[in-house]
Amino acid sequence: MPALYTSATLEGAWREAQQGFPFKAQPLLICVYEVDCMDVADLTDGVTCSSLGVDLSDLACAWENLMSLGMVPPSWTLVRRLFEAGTAAAAVPSFAPGALASDRNVVFWRWSDTLPHQIRVIDDDQRLPKDTSSWL
Repeated sequence: MPALYTSATLEGAWREAQQGFPFKAQPLLICVYEVDCMDVADLTDGVTCSSLGVDLSDLACAWENLMSLGMVPPSWTLVRRLFEAGTAAAAVPSFAPGALASDRNVVFWRWSDTLPHQIRVIDDDQRLPKDTSSWL
């Protein structure tokens, strides 16, 4: 399922990209977004997790390892359930190595440039590429 994976802070984005490796994130492009999105499940909140039947261990699972073993990661099952219920995104704690307790990510499954799931990249100086030709 396509997803837009964002972090609430620049430092959190860096930790997510690095995943504990000092030189892993190369090349790295960090963008800032303006977000006006409805239907975001706050999985950083214990009450919300309880009401949705979410166990943080499902979010923290070693999804890549489970997938390599031919298993469906519990985090993917959770995402599918939230998506089918109409949820557009989930705010989640970061489980990246070195993450602070305050590090938060928001993973979007539904987004567009219009409401109710509006996400727009902030690029006031028009520096970002407009097509794939500059990425080649």
